[in-house]
Amino acid sequence: MNWILLVIAGIMEAVFAFCLGKAKDASGNEVYVWYTAFGITLLLSMSLLMKAIQTLPIGTAYAVWTGIGAVGTVLVGIIVFKEPVNFWRVFFLVTLIGSVIGLKSASH
Repeated sequence: MNWILLVIAGIMEAVFAFCLGKAKDASGNEVYVWYTAFGITLLLSMSLLMKAIQTLPIGTAYAVWTGIGAVGTVLVGIIVFKEPVNFWRVFFLVTLIGSVIGLKSASH
């Protein structure tokens, strides 16, 4: 169950990065909506991470959490914010995914 919470926490990390990107492009009161969403998803992400590390090794959990967040944020950047895609970005994204899977597989 805590692995599921950890995956959700990692997804929330990508969501709070998305909110920062949207806040950067917003104006007026819309900025506050995006910063509020950022704060809520940040708290949710951290709370789920804290719950997950109660039974998972901290080093593995933190690395998996940041890995999911990093992969998700790069994908959001490419898909939503039209950031460039090139061989090296995709290569290192794939190696990061492989590393996250490896850490999860190697933990007991």
